[in-house]
Amino acid sequence: MTAQPLRGHLHKLHAGDSSAVDAVRLRRVNRRLAQGLAGELADLYVDSHETSAPEAYRSRSHQDFLNRLTGDIRQPGFAMVIAETDSLVGCAFGFPVHSDGFWWLGFDGALPRSIEQLTDSGDVFAITSILVRPHPHDEDVARRLQERLLSDHQASLGATLVNQNDHPTLAALCSWGWLDIGEVWRPAGPTMFRVLVLALGERTAVRMEGLARDAWTRWPG
Repeated sequence: MTAQPLRGHLHKLHAGDSSAVDAVRLRRVNRRLAQGLAGELADLYVDSHETSAPEAYRSRSHQDFLNRLTGDIRQPGFAMVIAETDSLVGCAFGFPVHSDGFWWLGFDGALPRSIEQLTDSGDVFAITSILVRPHPHDEDVARRLQERLLSDHQASLGATLVNQNDHPTLAALCSWGWLDIGEVWRPAGPTMFRVLVLALGERTAVRMEGLARDAWTRWPG
């Protein structure tokens, strides 16, 4: 199964109470708990869309998210971190990129050798979704979720897919150090996605230097 793209780094709900960032607790959950939270997570996903959306669309969106979540949960090494106060305010989840390189299927052009090597060694972790309830520090919560998910797995490289038309998400990720290394097309749909990677650790950062220069020409900031 291919990884699902990051559906907007900040899926902001249009309703709900705000919480101060220092009150937000992060907690890692296992597969069983993730399955138990599926309905609540799907509600978060659906509510991040315009509330005026037709009910039929919202129902499809709810089921589509559940289908993607179920597929991700089945992946070896699946992991989820949730952010909570007295209720769920966000989550991030994903899984390690397998050494067979199937996650990179549809990449336009030759995959950079450094990334190919990291994939072969099992050092790449794909973040497939991040959901965050809006409050004044929502980006801080998103970053904390991202960092916790990657550090828990001691990954050398984070990877994610972003809809090429989602400019706010692309800009946010690039400002946090993610590199745009190209595009990928998934057979499941017509949308083209940008592929972003995040080097973790000095050794990996050195290996990404050439890619960083290329990314700068695409996203000069």
